Formats: sequence, C-alpha cells, structure tokens
Amino acid sequence: MEIIDLVKAGGFQCDCGSYHRASLEDLIIEAGALRRLPELIGRYGGKKIFVVTDRREYEAAGKKVCKILAQADIPCSVYVFEEEHLEPDEQAVGKAVLHYDSTCDLILGVGSGVINDIGKILANLTGNTYFIAATAPSMDGYASATSSMVADGLKVSLNSVCPKVIIGDLDVLCQAPANLLGSGLGDMVAKYISICEWRIAHELVGEKYCPAIAQMVREAVEKCVTHAKGLANCEPGAVAAVMEGLVVTGIAMSYAGLSRPASGMEHYFSHVWDMRGLEFGTPVDTHGIQCGIGTLLSMKVYDVIRRITPDKEKAMIFVKDFNINDWNDQLKMFLGKAADAMIEGEKREGKYDQVKHAARLERIMEIWPLLKQIIEEEIPSYENVENALNMVGVPTRPEQIGLSREEVVIAFQMTKDIRDKYIGSRLLWDLGLLEDVAGKLG
Repeated sequence: MEIIDLVKAGGFQCDCGSYHRASLEDLIIEAGALRRLPELIGRYGGKKIFVVTDRREYEAAGKKVCKILAQADIPCSVYVFEEEHLEPDEQAVGKAVLHYDSTCDLILGVGSGVINDIGKILANLTGNTYFIAATAPSMDGYASATSSMVADGLKVSLNSVCPKVIIGDLDVLCQAPANLLGSGLGDMVAKYISICEWRIAHELVGEKYCPAIAQMVREAVEKCVTHAKGLANCEPGAVAAVMEGLVVTGIAMSYAGLSRPASGMEHYFSHVWDMRGLEFGTPVDTHGIQCGIGTLLSMKVYDVIRRITPDKEKAMIFVKDFNINDWNDQLKMFLGKAADAMIEGEKREGKYDQVKHAARLERIMEIWPLLKQIIEEEIPSYENVENALNMVGVPTRPEQIGLSREEVVIAFQMTKDIRDKYIGSRLLWDLGLLEDVAGKLG
C-alpha cells in the first residue's frame, strides 16, 4: 500500500497472525501543509494549543505556526527551549512539564527528533492529543509510540504516544540544514541491518517476525536510496520520499510493537557514542549520521560473519573463560555511570549464562547455512550504500566525526549490552569471535 493508504487503514489483519495497528490518523506531506493546521485542530476538537519547540525550530517554523493559529483565532501557549544543544533527558522533560499550560487540550511539537520525543512524553503524561509539525526529515521516530531518551545516562526507549497527526510542510523541510537531510537518509539505510537481524533473531531465538512489515520497510529504504541525488539538491520530491520513508518505518514499529523493524546493531553504535559523549564530552553527531556510519561498520561486520566457519569448541572455550566482572569494569571505564544500568540489565537478561549459550550455539551450528543466506539476501553492496550517503555529503567514516579507532572497536563490543536484543555482536560473542572481528574495525 501507499503510505496514505496505510494511514487511512489504521490497521489490518496480517498473514503473520497478528492484527497490526498504528495510532497515526492523518499525514500531510505537501508544500504549504502548515496552512492546514486550523482544519486539523478543528477535526480533533482542539480548543487551546500548547506549542513546544526550541530556538532553531521556532525560527524555522514555530513563528509561522503561531501566526497561522492567531489568524484562525485559535489560542495557544508556547514554550521554547533555550538550550543550544537540547538533550532528550530528565531535565528537558521536567522543563516541559513545569511550563505546560494545563488549560491546553492539544500539544503541538514543532521540530524533529528531540522535540518530538519530548512532545510525545508530555502528551502521554497529560493525556492530550499530540501533533508534530516536522522541520526536518532527519529521523524515523515521528510515527512511533516510543521516545528515545537519556535516563540516568543510559539511552532508553520509553513508551509514550504516537502522534495523531504528522505535518510535513515541504516549504519547511526543503530548507532543513544539509546535515539533517543526510541524517534522514542515514537513519533509513540502517534498516538494511535491522531487518537482517530481525530475521536472524526469529530463526535463532524464536523472536516473532512479520514478513509484511519487513517488506514495507525494505521498499521504503529502496525508495529513499533511489532519491539520494535529489535529496542532495533539496528537490521536493526527494525530500518527500525520505520523509515518507521515515514515517513508514515509524508505522512499522507501531505495527510490530517493538523497534526491531527499524533499529539494530547500527543504532547501538550510535547509542554507545551518545552515552560516552554525555559522560565524558567526547565527539557526537546527529543520530542519523551516526547510524549511517554504524550501518557501514555493521555491513563490514556481516561481510566477515558470512565468511566464517563456526568452531564449536573454540566458542565453548571462549565463553567458559569470559569474565563478567572484568567486562563490567570495561563498561564502567568507557561509559561511566551509564554502565550501571547496563550491568543491572544483564543480571535480569542472562545473555552470558553458559547454559543458555550452549543451547544457542547448538542452534547456530544447526542453521548456519540459513543465517548466511539471510545475510546475503538482506545486506546490499557496501559501495552502493556508501555512495548514496556520499551523494548527500554526510560523513561515512568514524574519524570524520572525531571518533578514534578505539572508540569504534570498544563501542562495537558494547553494542551487545545496550538491549536484550539478539544482534550481530551477540552472534559473534556466541561464536567466540567478537574480539577477533572487533580488531578488524576502525
């Protein structure tokens, strides 16, 4: 289905046995879309609007939004974050809550990633309807029902709400900074890895997988990559294609009820770098640019994996000798306080339990040809993805965003600790080859 048909359908009974549902009800991507705000607000019964934005986004679109509301005699309260670099953390959410006007009945975010994440949490806390007026096609969280936040220094995904309405005014989106346009493409190519790992987890650990959702995402990614050159030239059709792709993947996450269709090991590179940056002030870039770099690194990893001949004895010896206390010390040294939550998570998850490992290893040995086939089917040419990212002028190598080889090698090994999600680094740990492959990165 076309994206507008997905939105209108609301949900569908799938051959996978599930009824897939998303809460997004209206999607407007067109030139001048902001002018439709009064109509949409009336449709959802809004009487007074709480507008949340930041300084840059206020200049990009917030002023225009407020003018449109005033001309339509729709009252609003506005909160503008003044921070130069707004972080999606407890402090930001606290500020939004403290400045919230309780006489409002509809929340309108004007911005992209961080503003949208905060707006969705605020809507969840207040029980109000949520709209987002996008200012850049830069990330895939617009249509998801979760918010990517920093809690106690750890990157987490929190349940929030899905917007009822997403507005993508092409007059605004086409004026987005080049790095944010490239960031959107970086977040889209990440799906090559996420879909591959979703299939691997399905076959290896029995995680529920939906072919229909996966195909939705594949088609959205290919459409975005095809439009890379147009995106570099800020062509409205290309910008619209990327914005649509990002919304499709958000819908896919809502359909699946988890982030699997949209994020995997490549995202966890970004999460590790973000957490390290928060703790120690090391270099960070936009989410999508880091995910694009993480995707290329992950593609290198999977190129190694598909050439491996598993050695059961080597894997058993590696796991037997693995010292969890030494590893936890490395986590603390590299990430600081964020490591504490990861260590506590492992106590619940038991990823390193030797009995569980032995069972997984048996399954790996049994289905190794199938796992290699999945990698071959899902992961395209490294050069094609790199060329697409190069077309839009974004960094494709870690050193271009100030990351050292050590920060790549160690971050890769730590990707397995971010979530209880089976990804490439966990597969390599199970095979006793994580350190060997890590040494080939950077």
